[in-house]
Amino acid sequence: MTEQKMLEGLHRRFGQHTMNKIISESDVQEFTPNTVLLREGQYVKAVPIVLKGLVNVHAGDSAKEILLYYIQPEESCIMSFSACLQNRKSRVTAVVKEDTTAILLPADKLAAWLLEFPELNQLFYQQFDLRYTAMIDTIHNLLFDKLEKRLLDYLGDKITITRRNPIKISHKEIAADLGTAREVVSRLIKKLEHLEKLKQHYDSIELF
Repeated sequence: MTEQKMLEGLHRRFGQHTMNKIISESDVQEFTPNTVLLREGQYVKAVPIVLKGLVNVHAGDSAKEILLYYIQPEESCIMSFSACLQNRKSRVTAVVKEDTTAILLPADKLAAWLLEFPELNQLFYQQFDLRYTAMIDTIHNLLFDKLEKRLLDYLGDKITITRRNPIKISHKEIAADLGTAREVVSRLIKKLEHLEKLKQHYDSIELF
């Protein structure tokens, strides 16, 4: 897919004038899986808008982390946006999960652009609403749902987002996203396979 094709959706959302300004003063970059776009504790230098691909945003360190949300095409990272405007260090880490192309909005221009371009302001208000709803769902799941249901919901969301079934994913990655231990995930997957809810393949999981 060409860069121009990927930009068409944003052109419709923002209009030609706004997009020309943003593109002329931003970087459009391609990233491979496992690239870290932002680390917790860093100052935000650029806020991404994903054109193609998928980015995970999670909180916590490598010993204990939890998935907060995904950034899909025509979406951005509200946590890096907030940290950028307040000139404070990021509270999240953003990692590329699939080959991704993104516009990187420069941090030093973002505040002025929000005043100049109402369409950009609207995008981030929409992102805030989207992530707030996702956060409430995450809290509800942590408080009230058993890990077995959270695992099935997680795999279902992955399949919906990636449009792949089976999905290539490791027990370690699932455990990190759900904030639990790999051994716990392995036991649950084995149980769910016995219940014919899913099937494990060599390097992937198929949900029924």
